[in-house]
Amino acid sequence: MARMPDTNTTDLWERRTQGPLLALAVLFAVAYALPVVMPDAPEQLLFACHVANWVVWAAFAIDYAVRLWLSEDRLRFVRSHPLALLAVLLPLLRPLRLLKLVSMLLLAGQRARMASQVRVTTYVAGSCLGLLVFGALAVLEVERGRPGASIQTLGDALWWAFTTMTTVGYGDMAPTTGLGRLLAIGLMLSGIALLGVVTANIAAWFISRFERDDAEERRQTAAIEALTEEVRALRAQVATLRAPQGAPSELNVLPAPTREHD
Repeated sequence: MARMPDTNTTDLWERRTQGPLLALAVLFAVAYALPVVMPDAPEQLLFACHVANWVVWAAFAIDYAVRLWLSEDRLRFVRSHPLALLAVLLPLLRPLRLLKLVSMLLLAGQRARMASQVRVTTYVAGSCLGLLVFGALAVLEVERGRPGASIQTLGDALWWAFTTMTTVGYGDMAPTTGLGRLLAIGLMLSGIALLGVVTANIAAWFISRFERDDAEERRQTAAIEALTEEVRALRAQVATLRAPQGAPSELNVLPAPTREHD
């Protein structure tokens, strides 16, 4: 018989490691970007960035293993976190920097969504910025120096990523390699999805605002009706108290009709 999972231990681990892991994700972003932006950097710096990439990935992999170990129903944990498992295994399939980038984005996104203070708008804005920057870096890495490639600088890559994410596609720049075109497809699909999320989030905000206004109006109407009934009850009590002792209340008894004498 399966025991209930120790949610307190799991929650404690996630709260304590969330901040350090997100800081490591930022370190990974810097370590990934430097060799792409500065390909002629000293060999020691490039090697340090390579080591930092694997160290950060290893930290996230250890975090996944610990959460799997803390979970009582491990099979259910694996089924409920497929992207995290894929992100841990992806860099092991082929030691490409691009695979490590995809895996780190997935792992960082999994941990960021666990934070209750991260709102949808903040998450969407961060996703847009992350996709823009890392998409530009990734396409620059695979396109720079290729024969006939139009994306040769970081500025070109950022412009291409922005027009691709917004599905504008001026056509002045386009990837020529197969991997670059796969990146373009991913950016276009991501841009459409994020635009839908932003639109839905704005619509939901307006709807919730209107619902709050309607609820407040109904609450005020109910309060006014209750106050009116209370005032009526108080007036009846005051009228009863003002009536003479033993005399019928003027609110409830009408004067008897007078008889005419023959």
